[in-house]
Amino acid sequence: MHKELFQITSKIVALAKSGRITCARKVFDEMPQRDSVAWNAMLASYSQLGLYQEALSLFCRMRICNAKPDHFTFTATLSACAGASELQHGSRIHALVVVLGYQSYLPINNALIDMYGKCLIPSSSTRVFEEMNYKNEASWCSLLFAHTKSCRFEVAREVFSKIPRRVLIAWNIMIAGYARCGEAELCLALFKEMQEDSCCPDQWTFSSLMNACAESSELFYGTMIHAFIIKSGWSSAVEAMNSLLSFYAELGCHSAAVKVFESNVALTQVSWNAIIDANMKLGYTLDAYLAFQQSPEKNIVSWTSMISGYASNGLGEQALIFFVDMLKSGIQPDDFTFGAVLHACSSLAALGHGKMVHGYMIRYGFPAYVYVGNGLVNMYAKCGDLEGSNRAFWEIPNKDLVSWNAMLFAFGLHGQASRALQLYEEMVATGTKPDKVTFIGLLMTCSHSGLIEESRKLYETMRSVYGLSPEMDHMVCMVDMLGRGGYLAEAEELANKYLGTGSADVSSREALLGACSAHQDLHFGTSLGKTLKNMDPSKEMSYVLVSNLYCASGQWKEAEMIRNAMVDEGVKKMPGCSWIEVRNEVTTFAAGNHSHPYMSELCQTLQFLEFEMRNPCFVGFDISGL
Repeated sequence: MHKELFQITSKIVALAKSGRITCARKVFDEMPQRDSVAWNAMLASYSQLGLYQEALSLFCRMRICNAKPDHFTFTATLSACAGASELQHGSRIHALVVVLGYQSYLPINNALIDMYGKCLIPSSSTRVFEEMNYKNEASWCSLLFAHTKSCRFEVAREVFSKIPRRVLIAWNIMIAGYARCGEAELCLALFKEMQEDSCCPDQWTFSSLMNACAESSELFYGTMIHAFIIKSGWSSAVEAMNSLLSFYAELGCHSAAVKVFESNVALTQVSWNAIIDANMKLGYTLDAYLAFQQSPEKNIVSWTSMISGYASNGLGEQALIFFVDMLKSGIQPDDFTFGAVLHACSSLAALGHGKMVHGYMIRYGFPAYVYVGNGLVNMYAKCGDLEGSNRAFWEIPNKDLVSWNAMLFAFGLHGQASRALQLYEEMVATGTKPDKVTFIGLLMTCSHSGLIEESRKLYETMRSVYGLSPEMDHMVCMVDMLGRGGYLAEAEELANKYLGTGSADVSSREALLGACSAHQDLHFGTSLGKTLKNMDPSKEMSYVLVSNLYCASGQWKEAEMIRNAMVDEGVKKMPGCSWIEVRNEVTTFAAGNHSHPYMSELCQTLQFLEFEMRNPCFVGFDISGL
């Protein structure tokens, strides 16, 4: 019997290592008898493959079957809790460890430190560490990671200084921690200190350094590290080359990214995904598609990069097509995939498609993910379904600041200023601290609703209560709001006081010029128009707004002269467009384009609707003969 158990368990391990985890589970389920080794083999297989929920589910089944867990069981299960950030589950297992008397086992304590660290509870990691009688390098490194993961770098530095022997992994943990926060200079300082300590870097060191440079957009530092990688002989290391590829892609250096890709003799899935991402970021969608097709294997990251790239480049329909193709290929979407496809639905204002995606999310159990929930709030709002957006918001169990901001913008987009202000009060009451984006949404909402006094109070609150310095978008909102309200002199004073030259000045003066058109202030408007034209002669907005101002004032000849000057200067106005979704198909209409096959019928219907709006007393009458 023992020999048979050993053979079956070995088969489970072999199947799992070859990626055939479903077959491994089938063999496990068909076992007439299971010992702790068999349970541990299946648990460890799930955990190592990143199937954390399956591992936790199996552990629960193990407890129901009255199989006794041992120290191998606990390390594998705690690893799954760490990977899934399942704090509640991990805490229960910690209690079970104590009850069953396993708290003195070194691997279990190290797994507990790691679990609490990955669940962002470094204080619990410290408590476990301090209660240990014996500690090894893994203990110190796990505690160090726990603090860097939570960005507690002062404590991490203290732990780092106390490590009996600073092994390479400890240096890498510190550098990777700073890299996640984009602290390129601190990473380089540590790297220098590491060399002075006679500790040789490896590919993971260089990968973290390149990630830091990408996060902080430091091209000079990145090229310097690239040179060091070549000089130290790590240029053929897969992780180092992939980080270089991602770095150049992130900074928009397409030729450098392609050069790194082509020089990489050991292309991995990560390499192919990085070049797809690089092409998409720079708008080379065809090159990205070709790289996707040439990739030997396509995983969830490959598909998500394509979907996200198409959505970001304004090709929402292509993004949706790829999403459907991904589902047909048997790849299960994750939260990032759903976020990308929801962005595509938002850009298309395709409510039907958005609801279909929402249905898939419910089926796969993703609405509880805050990132996906935020995408739903945004999608429903941009597709015109405010109540759907509101429902999606309140269904998010653990709302973050992005959730609140998304709902504030949703109310603003639909002109619901009072509901936006009420939500802001609720947000503050929960202890969530607003940021600059919050106030942009509130100021825009108040501006479009004519709530001048509320805008002034919010603008002052932002500075006095939350210590947030106004930026370009806040200024433009205030200038726009004052202009809309007819306070043109005050709006001009604010623009001149806070804004200099550049995009901020252009945006604020465009808002002022639009207000001049609304209030028919011809003298001030024409003066602003000349200023804007001098600041950016190639931009059409100044011509269009001044022309509209002349039209509003009845000076048609002057308006025509402005339009002619626009043509002479070669400045073209982007035609306005709108779109509508009917039976899950989006139809677009552009100004000046009459190619739609039912254009005459559409125009006739619009005339009927206009007549009814102007003459409500005729609603319901047959006006087809008019």
